Amino acid sequence: MRIAFLAKRHSIHTVRWVNALARRGHDVHLLSSVHHGAPMDPEVHFHALPVPPPAGFFANVFAARRVLAHVRPDVLNTHFASGYGTLGRLTGFAPNVLSVWGSDVYDFPAKSPLHRQLVARNLARADRVCSTSETMARRTASLHPSVGAKLDVVPFGIDTSAFAPQPRLGESTITIGTVKTLAPKYGVDLLLRAFAHLRADPTLGAQTAERLRLRVVGGGPDEAKLRSLAASLGIDDATRFVGAVAHEEVPSHLQELDVYVALSRLDSESFGVAVIEASACGVPVVVSDVGGLPEVVVDGQTGIVVPREDAGAAAEALGRLVRDVDLRATMGRSGRAHVLEHYGWDACVTRMEATLARALGAHAAA
Repeated sequence: MRIAFLAKRHSIHTVRWVNALARRGHDVHLLSSVHHGAPMDPEVHFHALPVPPPAGFFANVFAARRVLAHVRPDVLNTHFASGYGTLGRLTGFAPNVLSVWGSDVYDFPAKSPLHRQLVARNLARADRVCSTSETMARRTASLHPSVGAKLDVVPFGIDTSAFAPQPRLGESTITIGTVKTLAPKYGVDLLLRAFAHLRADPTLGAQTAERLRLRVVGGGPDEAKLRSLAASLGIDDATRFVGAVAHEEVPSHLQELDVYVALSRLDSESFGVAVIEASACGVPVVVSDVGGLPEVVVDGQTGIVVPREDAGAAAEALGRLVRDVDLRATMGRSGRAHVLEHYGWDACVTRMEATLARALGAHAAA
């Protein structure tokens, strides 16, 4: 197929999709109003739209139409139901598969009736709609009555050869950590509070408490605030803020963890990519019960699900895992097996190919 993507150039998820489909032999073209990002496969054709977002979601209509008329793709895959979804609809191109991401169907429509109407119109015009999780699929279907009949769930899989367990010999510390953008939505402050609570737990024992370490991987607007919070909680001596890292460096950071934590506070955390990356590395996980996070964790088998906004419950779950090395090992093995069965990257790419082909076939038959 000749596939055109309309998406954020600077998102690693966009780059992974276009690279994977190009390597499958498809003729792939990416249109974006953002012109920088991770390296793309040489076979991917990039078309820079002139006006940056958000104005570009409207101002780039004629430029996008010209590119699509020149490329003549079999199918368009538009990512994000809000901004690029609007641009995709305004181009008038069909068939158009609209991939929703999370904030576009949770947060954006909640801003006002006008925002909700805009997203609903984009969803209604799409030939098919693609969600990464069942919970986000249900949310998306609630936004327009036509969506349910044309909706596919395609998880965002991972490379299980890169994200794989590595032995950690001779480690005397127990490292708890996360890989997240340092923004309020992701609840890293809750992780700091849970870690402080755990470290101060008198039933844990002073020797075990001394072995605890916290690693925070990622950058973002809250970094200074979180560093200050760590100091005020008295855990800065055991906490390391690594900063933002390239995606190819993430496996090595996850492989150094004993427990991975994701305490996001908003349902727009629609699919836990970092959670399944940690599970693939054989690391047990503790996650909040928001959005798609519980969907990628088998509670009590691959990790522990705790109530949102509850640092105390998170500390209790961490305590169970810190105290029991065998439980960590068992959950880690189960987590990797679960990812291998459900979230392998090649299988997910095949499912995306099927969705795109389904849209093309239905359009040709119409």
